[in-house]
Amino acid sequence: MDIDDAGVRKIAALARLALSDEELALQREGLQRILAYVKRLDELDTRDVLPTSHVLDMHQPFRPDEVGPTLSTEEALANAPRSDGESFVVPQVIQGAS
Repeated sequence: MDIDDAGVRKIAALARLALSDEELALQREGLQRILAYVKRLDELDTRDVLPTSHVLDMHQPFRPDEVGPTLSTEEALANAPRSDGESFVVPQVIQGAS
């Protein structure tokens, strides 16, 4: 699979990156190498390989939840750039249904 300059520009825009023409070419080459490697992985027979979330056999110990001291609303909002006195005020990022 090849990736063109438009594809790299779209990825860069999603990552909020401004790329020069030289950087664009460099990133396109790097992404093409990654895609070529992934395509090689598609050739492997993985029917007998169990799904894993980590390459090493690891155990993640969990601690029990314990009630502890918490911040008051005032303390939590003390350094907020904007608040309404009860919660953080942030810019809307999802358009509501009309």
